[in-house]
Amino acid sequence: MMKLFKYLFFTILIISCSTNIPTHKERLAKVKNIINSSIKSKIYNTSNFKIFAYTKLKNCSNGVANVYIEGDGLSWVTSSKISNDPTPIEPTALKMFMQDSSSCKVYLARPCQYVSSAICSKKYWSSHRFSNEIVNSINEAISSLKSQNNIHKFNLIGYSGGGAVAALIATKRSDINYLITVAGNLDIDYWVKKHNISPLTGSLNPANYSSLLENIKQFHYIGANDRIVGEDEFKSYLSKFNNKSKIKYNILSDYSHSCCWSNNWKNLLNRVLK
Repeated sequence: MMKLFKYLFFTILIISCSTNIPTHKERLAKVKNIINSSIKSKIYNTSNFKIFAYTKLKNCSNGVANVYIEGDGLSWVTSSKISNDPTPIEPTALKMFMQDSSSCKVYLARPCQYVSSAICSKKYWSSHRFSNEIVNSINEAISSLKSQNNIHKFNLIGYSGGGAVAALIATKRSDINYLITVAGNLDIDYWVKKHNISPLTGSLNPANYSSLLENIKQFHYIGANDRIVGEDEFKSYLSKFNNKSKIKYNILSDYSHSCCWSNNWKNLLNRVLK
C-alpha cells in the first residue's frame, strides 16, 4: 500500500511545490465559477456514499443521457502522504461536461469528492479507488437518475480513473449506448507494473472483464504525450478482447494526460456521437 505511486506523485509534487494546494472551499468556489444557471446541483444518496452531481435534464426526449464521471482528483499530496480530501483541483470531467451541448447530461463526482460520507476513508481514493463499493455507488446514482427521468440509455464518459469506473459500471448494466473514455486507466495491473507502484489492492481491473464489455460500443481517446496513462496501457486493455469489432480509439498527437481535453471536447464528442 505505502510503496510510492511515483508517476502520479510527480504531477502532484509539481502542483504542491509551485503553489499552495487550494482548500476545499476554494475548490468548491472554482467549480461554481465553471457552471452556469442552467446547471443544477444534486446529491445522490446511495448505499455507501453520497455522490455529488451536476445535472442538465431539460430535454431527455430521445431517452439518452450523457453521464460524465470525474477522475481520481487529489489522491496524494506528497510522495508519502495521502490527501485528506480527494476533491479535484482541476475538475477536467466537469469542464468536459460544460462543453457538451446536450440538454440531457449529468456530471458525477467520485465518492468523497465535494461531499463526505461516514464511510469515507483514504483507502477509497488510493488502494480501493475502483472497489466494488465505489462502482456500485455510482451505479446506484445512475439508476436513480434513470428512474427519476425519461431516460432509457446512457453514454458513459469517464476521464482518467473515471474511465475505469465507467467501464466497470458498463459491465453491470444493459442500458449502455456508448462507453467513452478520455485518458482512461483501463488496465490497472499493467499500469501498476509499468510504473513499478503498489498494486491497488481492493480495486477491480476493467481489463479483466473483457467478456462483459465486448458487446458494448466503445470509443477511447488517448494522448500521445500522456506519461501517466498512455497508449501502451490502452493496447494492453485491447489485447484482452477476442472480439474487438465494437472498439474504436483515437490517439491525439498534441494531447497529454491533462491537456487539452476540455478545450476541444465538443468537437471530440461530436466525432464519436455524430
